[in-house]
Amino acid sequence: MNISKEHRTEIRVGTNTYRIEVAAQPSDDHTQPSQWVAITIGGADADGDPVAEGRLDLQAQVVSTVAELLAESLFDFVGRPKPPPRRRPGDRPAKQGQSWSSGEDAELEKRWLAGESVEAIAHYFERTPGGIRARLPRVGCDPENQGEYLPTPPSRRPEALGGDPG
Repeated sequence: MNISKEHRTEIRVGTNTYRIEVAAQPSDDHTQPSQWVAITIGGADADGDPVAEGRLDLQAQVVSTVAELLAESLFDFVGRPKPPPRRRPGDRPAKQGQSWSSGEDAELEKRWLAGESVEAIAHYFERTPGGIRARLPRVGCDPENQGEYLPTPPSRRPEALGGDPG
């Protein structure tokens, strides 16, 4: 049995439709992974007339390098700056996406109420600033007002719970 890996993308820009297909080419020895990748590019205008077409056959181990080279060359050709590189997993803070412990929650609350900035707290906890802002309400802190708790919502105020309004 021969299983090949494929990826297809089609987008419309204005009246043109573009398509790219990337497929691992089957190897002669069906027990081994493919050593070659075929990249087929096509595009057509609203009338179906071709505006782009081509095919690249690449050794699998050079796909990443050729992709970077193509992107850089094409952006340079049209006079646009190359977009910044996507974040790689190694660029992420060490604890990004991990669960919080009750001790970390207590320390987060303490640091926020002491007036530390989101950035400083993120650095301390090895998490992103967005992760810190998202966690603050869970420990009762107001992410919009540094050093403050969230106000008590009306539904949790003593008068709403049947207590003395004071």
